[in-house]
Amino acid sequence: MTEQLTAAGSGVAVLYRDAQLLGLYKPSGLPTTSPDGKRCLTELAAQLDPGAPRLHASSRLDAEVTGVVTFARTSQAIEALLAARKAGRYERYYLAIAGCAPEPTSGSWHWSIATDPREPRRRIALDPGSSKGDRAESGYRVLGVAHEAALLVLRPKTGRTHQLRVHAARAGAPLLGDRHYGGAMQRTLTNGRVLRAGRVMLHCARVRLPHIAERRRDAAPVCIDAPLPEDFRSLWLQLGGDASALDPQAWAADDTPER
Repeated sequence: MTEQLTAAGSGVAVLYRDAQLLGLYKPSGLPTTSPDGKRCLTELAAQLDPGAPRLHASSRLDAEVTGVVTFARTSQAIEALLAARKAGRYERYYLAIAGCAPEPTSGSWHWSIATDPREPRRRIALDPGSSKGDRAESGYRVLGVAHEAALLVLRPKTGRTHQLRVHAARAGAPLLGDRHYGGAMQRTLTNGRVLRAGRVMLHCARVRLPHIAERRRDAAPVCIDAPLPEDFRSLWLQLGGDASALDPQAWAADDTPER
């Protein structure tokens, strides 16, 4: 269910709400949380949902990343979402524009991820067989290629910090606008026109999870979608990308609910 509720001037909007869950649209430039609990999505969530018994962010997006962020509204929801993650039933679909298409054009990345010893705020992908770092897995598929850039759908199976950005960079396909992981900030077309990526081109387009209030295995899952931001859509189209690749029928073609 989508509600016409927004936090004035913030770009934050309610995408879904029931007795257990709150789903918000997070714009670029706004952190999910902050050390003092202010000037972040969590603060605005409390303003949009003042009657919630609890508000706990069950997912987090990097400040520049846009899309769905889910909040548990009750203690029951917190436990249920943790269980869904452990069972592999907390599913996320991201759209990304990479500087080139990875090879092969679909599959999974399995590099473990660790903190960069030279810069604690960055992460690195470790060589296979490394005993250090945290296990990480990201499914990916190329949806289209335009002017060497590639539109990807990414499906993280784990939730490590900067996971998708680090995996894409290690695969040789850093995301446009991702200056921290080698992504190009601009792309020059054959006619000389320069296109700029003002942020990392990554968007959480869908979160799907079991319906918390309904324990039956045949219950329909909750599916929360976030509209594609204009800067992302515009860059892909200006690169010459196919608009149909942005449609959920393309990027969620393998979206078959698990029971």
